[in-house]
Formats: sequence, C-alpha cells, structure tokens
Amino acid sequence: MSINSERDIEANLQIGPTDKGMVRLYIEAQGVEIPMDFTPEEADEIAAEIIASAEIARGTSS
Repeated sequence: MSINSERDIEANLQIGPTDKGMVRLYIEAQGVEIPMDFTPEEADEIAAEIIASAEIARGTSS
C-alpha cells in the first residue's frame, strides 16, 4: 500500500500533549489503537510537512 492507495477504513485521530512533555498522535481504527509520541521539535517538523502537503494538494505550493 502506498500513500496514493485509497482504503475504505474509518479511523479516529486525536492529537495532544502528554504529561511527559511529548506530543501524542493517537489513532484508533477497527479495534486497533496506535499511540505515537513525538518531541515538540519532531511535532513541529510533522506540522510543517502537513502544511506543505496541504499547499501542494491545493496547487499553491510556495
């Protein structure tokens, strides 16, 4: 499966800080729970990648 492969799977995504100073992405789908913890710096990098991808998807990359 690649990033361009479509799947018909419902998932919930929660994002928030942990009590350990990390940023957690928590994904829940079909009985599977995936907590992923990142340092604030890593979270900043992920956020920048999401924003850049959204700009490209809109066709307005700068």
